[in-house]
Amino acid sequence: MSKPDARIHDVVRNRYSQAATRDVVAESDSCCDDDCCGPELYNPEMLVDLPVDVTGLSLGCGDPVTIADLKAGETVLDLGSGGGIDCFLAAKQVGEGGYVIGVDMTPEMLAKANASKERMGVTNVEFRQGHIENLPVDDNSIDVIMSNCVINLSPDKAAVFAEALRVLKPGGRISISDIVTEGDFSDELRADTEKWAECVTGAIDVADYTAMMREAGFVDVQIVDKVDADGIVERQTGMPRVFSARITASKAISS
Repeated sequence: MSKPDARIHDVVRNRYSQAATRDVVAESDSCCDDDCCGPELYNPEMLVDLPVDVTGLSLGCGDPVTIADLKAGETVLDLGSGGGIDCFLAAKQVGEGGYVIGVDMTPEMLAKANASKERMGVTNVEFRQGHIENLPVDDNSIDVIMSNCVINLSPDKAAVFAEALRVLKPGGRISISDIVTEGDFSDELRADTEKWAECVTGAIDVADYTAMMREAGFVDVQIVDKVDADGIVERQTGMPRVFSARITASKAISS
């Protein structure tokens, strides 16, 4: 890993470590404000059985679970699982015959997620420490990948998509909610690692995002929806339009 990439990882990890170790997650801890992020983006019925410790650490920008079309018995991987909200939602949908793996690089988030898992008595979820650019997951072992407001944080998005394709089974699916742009940030803003950790300046143009997925080998890449998310941060010179988008794709059944 290059020094600039390691620096971004350190800043992101520190931000999410702070979010995980606070008793109440403040609005400023999440990627963005309540207009475009948080548990309000889910159907309230989905959250009924989840404790506040889980919903309070919902730092995503959308609901990738609903569009994942999960089926009983499937094995699911969550990239950047945080406090575990999407893992626990997926676990209910795949049932005891299915399995959910959450990967996160922040020890404090993993500790929170594992504590919630124990309190809830969930047996079909596992949390692993690792980077989404180098997944601790076997080849061709996953039916469905989810990710919620995380890939934008990666300094090497091409590696993330390559790894996602590697671990998916042939015909497997990926369901993403993420921050994207229309246009590019200025070089000055792109270099702001604090804004990067806030899910802002690491975001890339949605056309580049989907092209990168196709270049990795994904097929049937579709933008399900795209919601204006300019409320994330005060507008500045050199800043493009910012959106929260949900994107799906598949791994080809055969090469």
